[in-house]
Amino acid sequence: MKKMQFFLTLFVLTLVLCCSFIYSLSIGVVNISYIDIINILYYNMIDIQSQAGQNLLQSVNASVIFDLRLPRIIMAVLSGGALALGGVVMQALIRNPLADPYILGVSSGAAMGATASIILGMFSSFGLYGVSIGAFCGALLVTFTVFAITYTTGGVQNNTKLILAGTALNAICSASTSLLVYLAKDVDGIRDATFWIMGSMGKVTWDYLPFVAVAFSVLAFFFIYKFRILNASLLGEDMALILGVSLEKSRMFFLTAVAILVSMVVAATGIIGFVGLVIPHIVRIICGNNHLKLLPYSILGGAIYMLWCDVLARSLLIKTELPIGILTAFVGGPFFLYLMCSKKYGFGDK
Repeated sequence: MKKMQFFLTLFVLTLVLCCSFIYSLSIGVVNISYIDIINILYYNMIDIQSQAGQNLLQSVNASVIFDLRLPRIIMAVLSGGALALGGVVMQALIRNPLADPYILGVSSGAAMGATASIILGMFSSFGLYGVSIGAFCGALLVTFTVFAITYTTGGVQNNTKLILAGTALNAICSASTSLLVYLAKDVDGIRDATFWIMGSMGKVTWDYLPFVAVAFSVLAFFFIYKFRILNASLLGEDMALILGVSLEKSRMFFLTAVAILVSMVVAATGIIGFVGLVIPHIVRIICGNNHLKLLPYSILGGAIYMLWCDVLARSLLIKTELPIGILTAFVGGPFFLYLMCSKKYGFGDK
């Protein structure tokens, strides 16, 4: 019965994601009917050689879908799933329900590295991947610094110090990013760096999607496969050792993997905060703390959430686009305050 419920929930979430995906393709400055969307996708994937297919694929609607909307919508799905996945993993490994890549400064560190790469030309010799490498170095630096500070001042079980260390480094990275933008003389560099700070899907192209998709897919399957380690982590170091799980060896490897994933998302979309905090907590209410369920539910929930945030970002204002990072902050900020003030924000017993 529980297995049937698990697969039924997965099916419902997947169906909601697919419906949201099609709806998102139809919304924008140019509204496209569902029939046209289905026909364009059908002819592009199945019957591209037919005369009707070639005529349809050369239309304005096809150009809007494939050149503008489809890459950003796919990135919204990938980034939402990736950030929710990162939040679940971080919360489990450090046994802190308030942890996520944004609050612990990982996203800000990645944005700082990306901004330095854009404005100062760091890693420019790597071409297209220079910004990604800068984002990864920034995310990794902040991750290790947060845990180094926490370990030397009481260990990862000290939730208060962990949050404070992450908040402090978040502020430092944000200030460093702002300083780089303030001192920059290149107008294009300032505009691009501002994009990273606010977060947006507006500049996503097909070139970068395969790398994010591969990294996300590999790590999603990896963490789901290793769900027992994440479950054991919630029990604490001693109990995990009794169960044959060495958290000391797994923790840094897992956190490095999360830093890689977050840095790739930030390199493509900029800072998008609180997704890894909001989605896992909502999903945890539904399925409890078993990561075999929590991970796939959170991935799908994060993808759906980010899709709708992107829809709102494109439709709330007339003739302009609202940065998606602003929307997620408006939702996540109050939610974070609620969790901080609530006495029920722990992992619970489910």
